[in-house]
Amino acid sequence: MNLDELTRLAVDALEDVKAVDLRVIDVRGKTAITDVMVIASGTSDRHVKALADNVVIKAKEQGVQPLGVEGQNTNEWVLVDLNDVVVHVMLPEVRDFYNLEKLWAEGGSGDPLAADQE
Repeated sequence: MNLDELTRLAVDALEDVKAVDLRVIDVRGKTAITDVMVIASGTSDRHVKALADNVVIKAKEQGVQPLGVEGQNTNEWVLVDLNDVVVHVMLPEVRDFYNLEKLWAEGGSGDPLAADQE
């Protein structure tokens, strides 16, 4: 699965469960950790868990084994590592505090991904 397909898989999985304020940030050349970060908010800790779980389920259905899932003990910020794509699902107050969009998009792309963008 190429990078665009993997990004689309993550975005679709989040949209399926009604993620809030979904953003995709291309971090190639900014970090060796990953190529793309997908950031989304959930409306409650249960919603955050459901969003992250759906990303894992959809990835596995397509033969992509997540490298790890972190943060499931509190479900305030859950990270799903799909290697080339890292998905961050957070409660809004946690997202505001850490402001990953500013950290990673400064001087680069941080444009919202439109739901109909292919």
